[in-house]
Amino acid sequence: MMAPQWLDRVRLLGRDRLQQVQLADGKVVAIGADLIPPQAVGVVDFAGDYLSLGGVDLQINGALGIPFSGLKTAAPLPKISRYLWQQGIDAYAPTIVTAPLGAIHTALGLIHQYVPNSLEPEAKILGVHLEGPFLNPHKRGAHPQEYLQPLTLEAVQAVLAAFSPAVCILTLAPELDTSHQVLPYLRKLGITVSLGHSMATLAQAQAAFEAGATMITHAFNAMPPLHHREPGLLAAALTDQRVWCGVIADGVHVHPQMLRLLWQCAGDRLFLVSDALAPLGLGDGLYPWDERHIEVKNGTARLADGTLCGTTVPLLAMVGRLVDWGVCNFEAALTLATVNPRRALGLRTELLQQPATHLLRWRSPDHYERLPATCPPARP
Repeated sequence: MMAPQWLDRVRLLGRDRLQQVQLADGKVVAIGADLIPPQAVGVVDFAGDYLSLGGVDLQINGALGIPFSGLKTAAPLPKISRYLWQQGIDAYAPTIVTAPLGAIHTALGLIHQYVPNSLEPEAKILGVHLEGPFLNPHKRGAHPQEYLQPLTLEAVQAVLAAFSPAVCILTLAPELDTSHQVLPYLRKLGITVSLGHSMATLAQAQAAFEAGATMITHAFNAMPPLHHREPGLLAAALTDQRVWCGVIADGVHVHPQMLRLLWQCAGDRLFLVSDALAPLGLGDGLYPWDERHIEVKNGTARLADGTLCGTTVPLLAMVGRLVDWGVCNFEAALTLATVNPRRALGLRTELLQQPATHLLRWRSPDHYERLPATCPPARP
């Protein structure tokens, strides 16, 4: 049994006063502003540093040179999961983009069957985010048009095949569902429906939200812009309290001023995604991407024709960027990366009973570290 440990003067999300946190047997067992540690027990002074859950990335296409859509074996999964853990990510949804049906099935099967067996800690796989192939060709972005599919019940069943339990999120363009059968079917399977790569009108988006869609994918990107006479998908999402909005806060996909608008409109329903591509963790350069190549410059990935297709900016790096740009304060930015993605999927957000190693200590918006067994004192 591990000796109890106390953390003093801890700043927690949603609490005005500094808190004391008690750890025992490697877990958080008590939190309070007026708790008094017993004598002869180790007390670590946080000096006002934030303590948070780890990050959750609900849209990440790959890392360390490996795209999830191109998986041939499960061998890269532990390597990527360990890397993400080291980056402060507790859980993620590996994202499979539009690809040949055989490639989608192979990747779905490998991810679904993967069982961590390493003694080293890994980020948890929540399930696959299937981004496509049911996208509007006019807003397909970097998704190859030849592999797009119609949004029919038969096509969805063919793509999911026996792998529906592996999928936690499916991005689709709701205006393509002329039968109005697909969304109820996906919700019955327990799959979260996110709207994106879409030309949906206001009425079409609202109908999809009524049918059970609860998210939009990378707000502002691959959808019509906000327009005062033609409100569409984004306006429908921002004005519907049931809808969560994912956003890429790298400063390129969405201008910081528009990020500020998103925050002011729907901050309590906004969450960060990296939309990171396979070169995440490898730096800038030219990389293969399906049958094409992408060039990464300053963390931004583009096709040869200039089409924006993703980032290599880590999720938690976006916290500091939001603060630097004045989009929101540190606590709000931290919430967007750690708490809100969990809420969007209905996951637990309480710190009590959380393993200590799943928690992050934030000395500043740009400096965080996993909580070790014995914490060093806060820097003066």
